[in-house]
Amino acid sequence: MSTFLAAAVLAVACGGNADPENKPGGEEKPVEPVKTEITAPVVSDIQPKSVTVSSTTTMSADKITKKGFVYSEKENPTISAYNVACTGSDFKASLSGLKAGTTYYVRAYIMAGSTSYSEQTKFETAASSDLDDYIAPKYADDYRSISDWSHRAEWNLANVHDPTVMLADDGYYYMYQTDASFGNAHEGHGHLHGRRSKNLIDWEYLGATLNSTPSWVLAKCNEYRTALGLPAVTQPQNAFWAPTARKVTVGGKTVYRMYYSVIMDNYIGNGKPVSTAFDGTWTERAYIGMMETADPASNKWEDKGFVICSSSDLGKNWKRSSPTDWDGYFKFNAIDPSYIVTPEGEHWLIYGSWHSGIAAVQLNPETGKTLAELPNPWGTADEIAPYGKQIETRGGRWQGSEGPEVVYHDGYYYLFIAYDELSVAYNTRVVRSKNVDGPYVDINGSSAIDLVQAYPIETHPYRFSKGSGWVGISHCAVFDDGNDNWFFASQGRFPDNAGGAAPNAVMLGQIRRIIWTETGWPIVLPERYGAVPQNEIRKEDIVGTWEHIDLSYKYAEQRTSVTMSFTADGKISGGPWSGATWTFDAAKNTVTTSNGVTLYLSRECDWEATPRTQTIVYGAHGKDKTYWGKKI
Repeated sequence: MSTFLAAAVLAVACGGNADPENKPGGEEKPVEPVKTEITAPVVSDIQPKSVTVSSTTTMSADKITKKGFVYSEKENPTISAYNVACTGSDFKASLSGLKAGTTYYVRAYIMAGSTSYSEQTKFETAASSDLDDYIAPKYADDYRSISDWSHRAEWNLANVHDPTVMLADDGYYYMYQTDASFGNAHEGHGHLHGRRSKNLIDWEYLGATLNSTPSWVLAKCNEYRTALGLPAVTQPQNAFWAPTARKVTVGGKTVYRMYYSVIMDNYIGNGKPVSTAFDGTWTERAYIGMMETADPASNKWEDKGFVICSSSDLGKNWKRSSPTDWDGYFKFNAIDPSYIVTPEGEHWLIYGSWHSGIAAVQLNPETGKTLAELPNPWGTADEIAPYGKQIETRGGRWQGSEGPEVVYHDGYYYLFIAYDELSVAYNTRVVRSKNVDGPYVDINGSSAIDLVQAYPIETHPYRFSKGSGWVGISHCAVFDDGNDNWFFASQGRFPDNAGGAAPNAVMLGQIRRIIWTETGWPIVLPERYGAVPQNEIRKEDIVGTWEHIDLSYKYAEQRTSVTMSFTADGKISGGPWSGATWTFDAAKNTVTTSNGVTLYLSRECDWEATPRTQTIVYGAHGKDKTYWGKKI
């Protein structure tokens, strides 16, 4: 209570102040009741620490010596409680210094020789934290000084690449990833490293989920090579990429499944590592395996073995003219799995990368393996059909799409896809379908098969006016918290000109909120998630200067911000929309501009500010572009 007593109480609307002679706990003189009507206070503009109250009276103003409001956490407060005096003509005041999420009672009073009170009004302050008390995340974006293995307990979201995120029954979000790390810090310490968090900001490093390459990988590879009349691989060069983890129910019990990629960096022709002389053939097929646990907190997973591998409709024609010949032997490349259980209970694996796009294959829910028996992974297109149905491609045998992630939301399956090379140019697109195995279309209704540019753009290399910005932002995980709050996780990299040693090798895990538009498409917000309280956004909060980014596609180029202002009279000045007008819809948290763009607003962390603080951001979709912005 002592903190509360110290809070300033102001009567801004009627020019009065807290009565210095009537503090809580003081003595109230006996008074005779005055027979006059005072209406019970009307409470409005309820905030976490303040409200506005108003009343009316029938008494003539020249008879009133004092009027105001008394309030307390106890019923029927009197002058001995907290009070606000009004000295102007309006019978209205602001009660401030309140406690968030707390029930109060307020009465209006009048002094005219004696004191009269109105009936009391009960109200509760908003539960949200005051934005003034917001504390932004403290961890550094530039983690290079703690990137090595000895600092792993300090990593938080450092050394994250191709993340997958799932929410477990213990309330933790678990994240797993590709082995890639700055300076190869993971090398020699196992594979598919994990971490966990309760708040999506502070992450505890857990360690590797696989200590070594499972024996089935080389055995399966040499089984196929024997059938093809090829020599056995004796020096396998493996790497572990892009897992996906999900909580599922199997046989009435909860189980956690992780599908993972294992590549074989050996030539098909002679089986030797690619570090040896080029032998004129493509490199070996990749494999997807699966493991399970009943307790992700233990970080102990049981490997369940082979699920699927790369397949080719070119028979045994695995010749390659040079190491830079990207025409591609395989049709479906067995990396980058995404796993989904449909509302009808079907289990599907969505996978693929670079070779002829993305495939969908149905799984057996009990085993987690393919529902159909797999034939040899070479032959005609019909012969390898059990390896999956093509659901997306940018066209051609070799094309830059990978990292699929499929989620179900409000009647649609959304397929997020990573475009282009991963060090700088990485960007994210999304298409959707009523069926998990397609047909998928983009926001313009174009088929996702042989679509060179699908829209909308979800992420793209970018830079606000401060800081170096981010590139390589894709290969995402998309997940929700069970209450329809959705998130997008990926890595981000510094651009080459960011300074210091190997800036583009920085791989920082990044999480952003997703807002779903009225037409059902996701917008990934420009600033990373920082647990900013989602206090009501008011029209006056929008007025001011903003940084605006036109996120139109440009290969490997950071899209940079320009400034423009939203004025109180509903106009936009400066920047590309200068001369346009704007209107605000408080119920939808949107701004609509006269040039036909709807901006979706959210309170987020300003990571570029010094010190970091909270701000308001927007995201919007156009026909072939996306807009990002933040208030400064």
